[in-house]
Amino acid sequence: MNTLPSTYIIDAKGKAIGRIASEAAMALMGKKSPSYRRNIASDVSVTIVNASKAKIDERKMKEKEYKTYSGYPGGLKSEPLEALAKRRGYGEIFTLAVYGMLPSNRLRPIRMKKLTVTE
Repeated sequence: MNTLPSTYIIDAKGKAIGRIASEAAMALMGKKSPSYRRNIASDVSVTIVNASKAKIDERKMKEKEYKTYSGYPGGLKSEPLEALAKRRGYGEIFTLAVYGMLPSNRLRPIRMKKLTVTE
């Protein structure tokens, strides 16, 4: 069993968001490791580099919307991908994409802490 922490580096240059996010999610879950156990968070850390150079279609930049809800009546807000990238950076887009591809259980926050996105 490999006890040393390993690092996966994914280059986002010229690749689609979903392809990168699914590869990162698989690595964070530990499915690329022979010592995979579904109830234990793996010791793998993932770094996505060149996030701002990813291939994003113009139509997706305008039409894809991210929604947030405050919990109060009338608290549903949405903003397009273009505005989110301008406001929070491309790293936030990849973080949300990977977050959505991980299973929603107690291990998700632990796995998300092992994700690093650089622009």
